[in-house]
Amino acid sequence: MNSSAHHVGLTVRDLDSTLEFYRDALDLPVVSRFEVGGEEFATAVSVDGASARFAHLDGGDVRVELVEYDPVGTDTDEPTLNRPGATHLGLSVEDVDAAVAQLPADAETLSEPQTTETGTRIAFVRDPEGNLVELLDA
Repeated sequence: MNSSAHHVGLTVRDLDSTLEFYRDALDLPVVSRFEVGGEEFATAVSVDGASARFAHLDGGDVRVELVEYDPVGTDTDEPTLNRPGATHLGLSVEDVDAAVAQLPADAETLSEPQTTETGTRIAFVRDPEGNLVELLDA
């Protein structure tokens, strides 16, 4: 089997406001928007009666997929990086400090940008849905 990355998917509660954050604050161009439903989809995702709205964004070498499900799943604990199974989206940016400075005032950051012992400049932020996004120098 020859595999290659196609997309990274994030399930969100409000597609429109989350899409706005990724498109406007993080400069990811929208590639497509579409809806999927029907018995085959519900069976594939193992959610009775499921349908979903999708937005695909150009993340360079990989597509970023935002998906809003109906029905909405239940909330669990807020995502943290040290929880087994935790996920985050890593985005290369030209300048982490400048990228963080350009975020909306209400964007939550975990800390100011930091330079790790490997020399990489990073910052973690949360999108409007609480998903973790790592910004790192390209």
